[in-house]
Amino acid sequence: MTGTGNTEVVVIGGGYAGVMAANRLTQRNDVTVTLINPRPAFVERIRLHQVVGGSHDAVVDYRDVLAQGVGLVVDTVTRIDAAGRSLTLARGGTVGYDYLIYAVGSGSAAPRVPGAAEFAHPIADLEEAQRLRQIVGAAPAAAPVTVVGAGPTGIETAAELAEAGRTVTLVCGDVLGPYLHPRGRRSVAERLAELGVTVLEGPGAKVTAVTRDAVQLADGRQLPSTVTIWTAGFGVPDLAARSGLSTDALGRLRTDETLTSVDDVRIVAAGDSAAPSDLPFRMSCQAAGPLGGHAADTVLNRIAGEQPAPIALGFVGQCISLGRRTGIFQVARRNDTAMRLHLDGRPAAKLKELICRGTVKQLADEASKPGSFKWAWAKDPKRRPLLEAERGEVPATR
Repeated sequence: MTGTGNTEVVVIGGGYAGVMAANRLTQRNDVTVTLINPRPAFVERIRLHQVVGGSHDAVVDYRDVLAQGVGLVVDTVTRIDAAGRSLTLARGGTVGYDYLIYAVGSGSAAPRVPGAAEFAHPIADLEEAQRLRQIVGAAPAAAPVTVVGAGPTGIETAAELAEAGRTVTLVCGDVLGPYLHPRGRRSVAERLAELGVTVLEGPGAKVTAVTRDAVQLADGRQLPSTVTIWTAGFGVPDLAARSGLSTDALGRLRTDETLTSVDDVRIVAAGDSAAPSDLPFRMSCQAAGPLGGHAADTVLNRIAGEQPAPIALGFVGQCISLGRRTGIFQVARRNDTAMRLHLDGRPAAKLKELICRGTVKQLADEASKPGSFKWAWAKDPKRRPLLEAERGEVPATR
């Protein structure tokens, strides 16, 4: 606590989760909120494939999404001193806190395939996407482009570049869109074929090596590749691990169901870098907003001397753009498993654009009216049984 009686809350990370948390914390006049982020602007990560394709810059002014009462520090946190409740900054100096929200997000996973780190281009953050845009732009129009990884980012990037006239091969490593229902997968495959994307699936389509101008596959094929784009997997910053906090195998901060660190009641996690009960939610902006909101509620509960509630979050589906004119919305059960139902074509493209704009609007709405964002309607009823099974508990009789 400061001498004025204010509670100092610092949020590390200015993405979807961090901004939502920072805005929501401004409900109390006796809370001072500081957001620390390495960039001076908000990045729409779900538009990074559009940065590569040249149809969007994916940048929003923080003045449009961040509450006026939130202090913005443009810097990078290099260490968390949990015992001293202090953060060390890359540019020098420290920042103290009463409560900390850890929302550092995710980025590119270090590829283990020989040559991938040297010759393949990641796309997980703004600077990577901007560099890739320049690289693609400098390549001859007919130059072969290889996209490695058949998750949403890989599919969207392949479609975006193919629609722009590029010769694109999408290397799946196994199956196209593993998350999709087979019906949805067929729809995506048909659209990619219409765009001229060559899709390689199956065990033989695993990348074994990357060189400056080629991609080697497990079945011995060698694909000419002037530009190789790596979208296979995400990693999280190692700040928590380096600071001596408990993390899962991927490096996400381990928390309980209230999103409170298992090590320190003053540290709460949100977004892609949170691992509640070692059953983390899928990395996505769909989860980031609710997790950010819940992290803020947990801190506000503790300030008020109340017991924080467990996270209640379910999914509704996944929307993937397939160029600027079509897309797919794969409907899902609350536990994030795909259903037979999906929407495709132009209506799905319009829905995806509506979702992209809607996520920014949610942040802006929370900035102007903190506490207004709601998400508990999408609660996953299967999470508690999973937790009980994990802990060896006997389910309560209802």
